[in-house]
Amino acid sequence: MRRLRNVKIVATLGPASSDYETIRALFEAGADVFRLNMSHGDHAEIAERHKIIRQVEADTGRPICILADLQGPKLRVGTFDGGEAELEEGAQFRLDLDEAEGDATRVRLPHREIFEALEPGSTLLVNDGKIRLKVTDCGTDFADCEVVVGGTISNRKGVNVPDVVLPLAALSDKDRRDLDFVCQLGVDWLALSFVQRPADVEEARQLAGGRAAVLSKIEKPAAVKAFDEILAISDGIMVARGDLGVELPVQNVPPIQKRLVRKCRAAAKPVIVATQMLESMIESPMPTRAEVSDVAAAIYEGADAVMLSAESAAGSYPVEAVTTMNNVAMEVESDPTYREVMDASRGGPKETTADAIVSAAREIAETTDIKAICCFSQTGTTAVLTARERPHVPVIALTPLRGTARRLALTWGLHCVLSGEVGRFKQAVVNAARAARIEGFAAASDQIVITAGVPFNQPGTTNILRVAPCDERLIYSSGTD
Repeated sequence: MRRLRNVKIVATLGPASSDYETIRALFEAGADVFRLNMSHGDHAEIAERHKIIRQVEADTGRPICILADLQGPKLRVGTFDGGEAELEEGAQFRLDLDEAEGDATRVRLPHREIFEALEPGSTLLVNDGKIRLKVTDCGTDFADCEVVVGGTISNRKGVNVPDVVLPLAALSDKDRRDLDFVCQLGVDWLALSFVQRPADVEEARQLAGGRAAVLSKIEKPAAVKAFDEILAISDGIMVARGDLGVELPVQNVPPIQKRLVRKCRAAAKPVIVATQMLESMIESPMPTRAEVSDVAAAIYEGADAVMLSAESAAGSYPVEAVTTMNNVAMEVESDPTYREVMDASRGGPKETTADAIVSAAREIAETTDIKAICCFSQTGTTAVLTARERPHVPVIALTPLRGTARRLALTWGLHCVLSGEVGRFKQAVVNAARAARIEGFAAASDQIVITAGVPFNQPGTTNILRVAPCDERLIYSSGTD
């Protein structure tokens, strides 16, 4: 099944999309990656969804990527007498460790770590920022606050602390259990929530032990400030605009998104733009024009993937949401302006042999009648470097490793194909020509570009490029090895 677009679509699974028929329909509508949200569903439900995805993969013959999104620490207030209280602007309100039910003057905040990190002047946001508190005095077990923005506060609402780096690890005990469970299941990517510092990513990488790639969610101001260091040790990035829009002024989010996407592309690491992309489609079969423009903007910026959350997990129109996103992507990528933006945002000369090879492959493909670039790769590095070039022609990523093929399905433009082990370059050329024909990218009379590393089956050895016909008889008669 060949996609007629390059940007990938991530669809979150949930109550509205947990059976075989719906998951297959989502895949056929355009979903390339399925997200398992570890905040919702127990291990048995997650395992069942994983099993169904792999069945769809087997039935359709296409590698499918699975992303497990870890919950991260959840900071919440306690409960109130009567379930809620009304906070008036300018009033005083205390957060403390007292287990008594709260009222309009105080409530429990069962997170001593927050009190230890707060300073007078710090901001606390409750219920996705609907209530804003300013700390006037604090200690190791309390914070006295002024209500800057009031409203109704109710049981167990979430708390955000935007201007403080909290002494909390990104992984809770639940996350560690979930991480090991999904790695044993065989997911391809782990999305790490609550990232504040590079050390958070390092812990996840150590626990994963190479069983899954690690994708850092950028949803806190501290992560934005430390982004370069976080990117350097992450395999991929998610721009999680929901929490960013709570903890930062909303007008700051679009330029941050654009900047982070560009940095990810320069580093040849996949980036997902997520949250509220087609949110009205939770209840409506049609998106708003603003939502369509939002999706289009992320695609014009060069994002590797765009993501649906509740739209596909809990909404009334999950397949329609994926179809809409697919249609928007196809329309944007057919716009000449899109190609101009991709070409203009391409980086300058790179330093390694692999960089030079993939850059040359793109230039050859764009100046001659080449139908596809075929990349042989063990780890996927060559294919990802090729995708960074954003070439005009399709990119076929060939690998003998099913895990690599699945993981690469998240990356812009990569059509992943399982190929047998090869020991000679001529066999690699034959396999590439065969794949290009079978997958519908070229005819026997066409030409393709092949990149590979010799000796084979050694990561990081990309050092050869060849223009070859798709007719195997011509390949065998060429006399080259």
